Amino acid sequence: MNRMMKAALLGLLAAGVLGLAGCGGDKAEEKAAPQTAQQGDLMKRVKERGTLIVGTSSGFPPYEFLDTSKPDKPVVGLDIELGQKIADKLGVKLVVQDMSFSALLSSIAANKIDIAIASINASDERRKAVDFSESYLHSPHILLVRKEDAGKYKSLEDFRGKTIGAQKTTLQEELARTQIPEAKVVALERLPDTLIELDQGKLDAVACEGVVAQQYLIMDPELADSGVQFKKVKSSTNIAIPKGNEDFVKLANEVIEENQENIQNWVQEYSKLAVENAKK
Repeated sequence: MNRMMKAALLGLLAAGVLGLAGCGGDKAEEKAAPQTAQQGDLMKRVKERGTLIVGTSSGFPPYEFLDTSKPDKPVVGLDIELGQKIADKLGVKLVVQDMSFSALLSSIAANKIDIAIASINASDERRKAVDFSESYLHSPHILLVRKEDAGKYKSLEDFRGKTIGAQKTTLQEELARTQIPEAKVVALERLPDTLIELDQGKLDAVACEGVVAQQYLIMDPELADSGVQFKKVKSSTNIAIPKGNEDFVKLANEVIEENQENIQNWVQEYSKLAVENAKK
């Protein structure tokens, strides 16, 4: 793949897929919201209504993104598959509400959605507002390198003094600054920009979440996983559930446990689909 084509594809992946988040507005206002909730009655309300309203935020493949290959551009991804499995277990229909990520927890509090599935990290601050399922995907945080450098690095220490790219204000930027000795960290606004600079030899490596890196590795055969991961990263991916619904939390955890193999397959499936959409 020549450099110009690679740059174009990386740009499309960012602008055409990642940049789609929220482009349709907060659709939660357009559909009937759940009736006024009382603490602990979520499962009862969902079954009586016959629908599970799941809030998500498209634009973060493979978790959730708009499938631009279809006329109606539905939200798809591993988070939507997981929501479908929960709806199936409850015997109800899945309804997906696409909104900005920042609106998800407030939409739970306002009873606009039942639960939120959107690659949400269960931080201590968020736990004050909602309960969480067990983590359904523990993604490592890795370092991508050029294919020619595959096998060159064996540990974080081997990157000492190297120039490391990362998306600005992300966990990956923090990890590069704190865990790689004497690293020269270059923080850019978009992850694809860092990968272009890696290809051009301006960077030695790029810090990236492992799951998100999958689609770039699929698309660009000149990239490689260095095999080196950051250490002791407190990162999880959880379902947000209104407080006081222990029975629903238990059910969500059962679905997560039952679908561990499926989740890994969905990561691969939707990483590939996101790349295919970006190339069109």
